[in-house]
Amino acid sequence: MKKLVLLFAVSAITILSCSKDGDNGASNSDFAALEDSVTINFVNKTAIPGYEDLLTKATTFNNVVTALNSATTEDNLTAAKTAWKDMRKTWEQCEGYLFGPVEDDNYDPNMDTWPVDYVQMDSLLNSSNALEIADIEGLATLSLRGYHPIEYILWGTDGKRAAAALTAREKKYITSLTVDLKNTCTKLRDSWVVAGGNYAAKVLNAGKGSQPFPTKQSLFTAIAAGLADICGEVGESKMKDPYDAQDPNIVESPFSGNSTTDFKNNIVGAYNVYMGTFLGSNGKSLHALVAAKNLSLDTKLQQQFEAAIGSFDAITMPYEKAIINQRGLCATTMSNLVTLKGTIEGDLENFILTNIKD
Repeated sequence: MKKLVLLFAVSAITILSCSKDGDNGASNSDFAALEDSVTINFVNKTAIPGYEDLLTKATTFNNVVTALNSATTEDNLTAAKTAWKDMRKTWEQCEGYLFGPVEDDNYDPNMDTWPVDYVQMDSLLNSSNALEIADIEGLATLSLRGYHPIEYILWGTDGKRAAAALTAREKKYITSLTVDLKNTCTKLRDSWVVAGGNYAAKVLNAGKGSQPFPTKQSLFTAIAAGLADICGEVGESKMKDPYDAQDPNIVESPFSGNSTTDFKNNIVGAYNVYMGTFLGSNGKSLHALVAAKNLSLDTKLQQQFEAAIGSFDAITMPYEKAIINQRGLCATTMSNLVTLKGTIEGDLENFILTNIKD
């Protein structure tokens, strides 16, 4: 999600008035217990499973690209493209909770910086660089690592790359890139689990005075801010920048034609975080907290999430073409995302500040 030049700050919390529909029968003790359940479920049914799934798909992707390197057939190229899209789906949904090690340790920009610098890529491919894993890790230009140089080589500039056109250097490069992706995903998963960095413990200890979440309120605010941030990232940058410039070259995934799917998966991931349904799970979440105190706000959030997600389906062209030929439909989706982001930053974050005091 890291676009070159642009930096994204955590949105400031705006304290606005938010009407209640009563407490819907939730006692203080029940609500406190629900807070604990939401925290536990976020760790065990959203965050860690998301990164586990990402690692599984990264491993599959590396295996498929290794096979492509060994036997450069159209079938193996198609399999590599499919594996790339499968991994992107999980990654884009994981961006619905983009805080903690994924940002603190730069795992995000190491995997997902764009646009690809073609000049530097050609220079790299034509150099004496051995393109081993250590060489990839040492690259100073982040857009030469991760998903997007792989996308460029697999699809080509016109999206119609033939297997026979892949050079030995390109195959070596993407094989090392997929190992690098897998290694990064391993580190990301390990940063959360007990046997690794155990960031999960920091989340589970929210409300006990320790950093980074000295209060439960600070944790839930961070989760809500993550939802708002990805809505803003998609609606106000990923979609808007190429839309305003009418420039297909700065679309996120232009070679595969996968940008609109990427954008939609970002918001699907955020919605699943809110609902507690990440990767098909069923756990307590912010949705349960809000519904316990303010049913109308919960309904409003669900309706706005669903409107934003549904509006992507109306964009029937690849986004690099839609910004020219379906501008009204693109504008509708961006408007829906701005509305959703405003509700999260205003009503949802104010709900958290008002109702979660521990």
